Amino acid sequence: MYEYRGNMHVHTCYSDGSGTHDDVARAAIDAGLDFVFTTDHNVWVSGLDGYYYSNQKKVLLLAGEEIHDPVRDPQKNHLLVYGAGAELAKKAPDPQELIDAVRESGGLCFLAHPHDPEAPRFHEPNLSWVDWRVHGYTGIELWNAMSEFKGRLSSILSAVWYAYFPSRIALAPFPQTLAIWDRLLNTGQKVIAIAGADAHAGSYSMGPFTRTLFPYDFHFRAINTHVLTADPLTGDVQKDRDRILDALKNGSCFPANDQHHPSDGFRFTAESDHGTIQMGQTSTIRFGVTMQIRLPAAADIRLLRNGMELHTWRATSHAVLPVTKPGIYRVEVYSFSKGKNRGWIYSNPIYLQATQDY
Repeated sequence: MYEYRGNMHVHTCYSDGSGTHDDVARAAIDAGLDFVFTTDHNVWVSGLDGYYYSNQKKVLLLAGEEIHDPVRDPQKNHLLVYGAGAELAKKAPDPQELIDAVRESGGLCFLAHPHDPEAPRFHEPNLSWVDWRVHGYTGIELWNAMSEFKGRLSSILSAVWYAYFPSRIALAPFPQTLAIWDRLLNTGQKVIAIAGADAHAGSYSMGPFTRTLFPYDFHFRAINTHVLTADPLTGDVQKDRDRILDALKNGSCFPANDQHHPSDGFRFTAESDHGTIQMGQTSTIRFGVTMQIRLPAAADIRLLRNGMELHTWRATSHAVLPVTKPGIYRVEVYSFSKGKNRGWIYSNPIYLQATQDY
């Protein structure tokens, strides 16, 4: 498998971000990303997709969109859209109609920041997803960097602290979001998890303090999505776009915090009589399956089945466990950094089904 690191949620000056597409691309290259999606609010910026180059390095920049109903009060139900190839914002008032339009276009869509708490001291509203009657979406944004920042804004002092020490922010996806994900998975849906910065790179002032919260390149070194492809990227924009979108659609990807230690090299697979099962794939349990987890560095590993902890390993880079029960298996990895145990990697599931063929 070939691994590529990217960011799925970025705003530019076409909506409420501060930078141009060139600025985003340069920051992504500096941070070592392989791809980046811009997702401006209710505007699909066409004609700027492609490879951007700097100092003999490159990044694939692709335009997506974050769509929501701007007249809804209170604001809710933001949808990240990729690969639709058309402006679909007019469908925003009806989330199900919007999701259906994305699917008909051949695109992918993810429920943005499903749990997004308000920060009343700073007049920031709750932007959570609330219409749970919808179906047919690709997945959810499990980890949103700016939503997590909002959730930590308990006072002016906390805002100043995190503005000057942003590496202290990221702890893990909200427990509420993890619970939402497990609830959806346990209904039988395939729900792919991604992560994004929700980067705006805006400048804010508070009394004598002025600070950019947070530069694009800071975001791109932190909460990212890694994709795994069967074939390497080629440099052809259309082919590489399709390979990245296929990996996301199939769940061959994982959210990770690359800030304290790069997560490149993480693998979660299962070995059975059918061969090797990858993240996002479904197989049957006939004679048992062996779960295998590999990390690029030692950390604490949790293996979950149907949202419940099945086994934990401490301070290891390799874990193996035979299983015999059907279920939805996923992995969480935690690593100690800056005085706290922090979420590092969250796999997408492997789906194991029972079989009557004995």
